[in-house]
Amino acid sequence: MEVVDKLKDFISVEQLKVEVLNAAYGNTDTAIAKLDPRTIFVWYLFYALYPWLTQSLPILTGMFLFLVAMVYIAKVSYLLIFLFVLGLIAQGGLLVFVSLFFGGGLAAFIPIFVFEFKLAIISLASLIAFSTMEPEKLSDGLLKIGVPGQVSFAISYGYRMLPTIIDEYQHVFMSFRLRGKAPEKHGFLYLKTIIYFMKIIVKSFYPLMLSSTKRARATVESLEARGSMRSFNDKKVKKLKLQHLSLTYRDYLFTLFNILYMVMLFMVHVILV
Repeated sequence: MEVVDKLKDFISVEQLKVEVLNAAYGNTDTAIAKLDPRTIFVWYLFYALYPWLTQSLPILTGMFLFLVAMVYIAKVSYLLIFLFVLGLIAQGGLLVFVSLFFGGGLAAFIPIFVFEFKLAIISLASLIAFSTMEPEKLSDGLLKIGVPGQVSFAISYGYRMLPTIIDEYQHVFMSFRLRGKAPEKHGFLYLKTIIYFMKIIVKSFYPLMLSSTKRARATVESLEARGSMRSFNDKKVKKLKLQHLSLTYRDYLFTLFNILYMVMLFMVHVILV
């Protein structure tokens, strides 16, 4: 029971809000967070695309180990890591089950393992890249590389609204519980209780979608009244807003280290082959 209580506290709504805030704003003091967002974008683009271009296990293993070390340095949220591991195991198990169900033998495990390995590398790179940039930095970085101002603002706005949406969802969920009636008996393997909570979870999304739409409309109307469309496309405004972004020695050292590390992995691959 003690383990169950700890798990409930870990995945509670309050803990989820704290973890979301930590993921968005809590990693600004790490070495990776001090890099220019353009450097992080290029780094992430490489680790998101290159795994699909190679089948070399030494290279993939080296990239995975490097990203695991980066996760520790970047101080990625434990909840995000837990969801990453859970999703990876669930998807891998589903692929193995489908393979065995349709007559696949042990030979199918190797390509499934390689596929899951590549997904793990890409997912870890995503966790590192987007948990080390606060919304304002992410928005400025996208604006700097030429993404339209409306898109960069929308991404930043979505980051900022996540804690509010989670809090509102909790209120809607609790109101459904107060007005409803829980099953008097849990049933076999708590089946009745699980179905009851699943229904509430689905029903709670509809009021949340309505309130989120109203809030987004109010935000858009407020921005239009203040002339945001002009500021999004004005070159002088962009230059003034993005003047704090600059490539420093940290970015060059980080890039150089990644290049040397990949060269080392290629050399190991050549030696083993």
